[in-house]
Amino acid sequence: MRLAVSDLARSIAFYARVLGLALLSRNEQSAVLGAGEERRALALSALPDPTAASPRDTGLFHVAWLHPSRAALAATVRRVLAAGWHIDGASDHGVSEALYLSDPDGLGIEIYADRPPERWERPTGGHGVKMFTRPLDVEDLLAQAPDEPPQQIEPETVIGHVHLKVGDVSRAASFYHDVLGFSEQATLPSAAFLAADGYHHHIGLNSWQSRGAGAAPPTAPGLRLVEFTLGDADSLAQLERGIAQAPGGPFEIRRERERLLLDDPDGNLLAFAAGAPSAP
Repeated sequence: MRLAVSDLARSIAFYARVLGLALLSRNEQSAVLGAGEERRALALSALPDPTAASPRDTGLFHVAWLHPSRAALAATVRRVLAAGWHIDGASDHGVSEALYLSDPDGLGIEIYADRPPERWERPTGGHGVKMFTRPLDVEDLLAQAPDEPPQQIEPETVIGHVHLKVGDVSRAASFYHDVLGFSEQATLPSAAFLAADGYHHHIGLNSWQSRGAGAAPPTAPGLRLVEFTLGDADSLAQLERGIAQAPGGPFEIRRERERLLLDDPDGNLLAFAAGAPSAP
């Protein structure tokens, strides 16, 4: 995952001190952070002359950090609160418990923990999942946290999904389903949720604010890259063949450092790699 930010030092301080990521490397123009010393997860790049984005622009809705347990999530919540950072909301989605905040540029962040898959509600017929938004019992969650939260996020935390603002949900969902092979797991008014391997969602799409809109200017803070990791080289080759044969093509596929790169219909750059993720 790569984000462009307006003030690199400020963003590093937020992601390290508030979210609890480890700073793995940095220079004057960029930084790489991770959950633990060996797990690269987030790259930040500095914008030389930043401008503001409009809430209506397409792009990032939020990056969602999946915690391995309720206790790990509760520790992150306590660390965020101890840092004096505002939490914008908290929801029970049935499949998960989630809280929401924004980084210094207003880019959305979700911190969440999944419920066991056997507890996920299924629609009639069994395909997909039932997702909803209800108040979260924050007090019960926080009771799982230690009195003094660790300075760093639990090392097994990963980016569990990315939620995007799009101009047309049907168009975007068709791309992720028909071209990339994700399965639609759930829908809400003006939103769709797609995943691989039966997960509740790896990609969220909504047009709640962005219907009919275009991308933010390149000078605005925002999403610059989403990287997906496939199981092996054969899976990557199969994906490449599928994209080449997908309806609505041809799609421009680029190769870079053993990754496949292409843009989604809203101009978000996607990368697909085999095995462990490469440096962001």
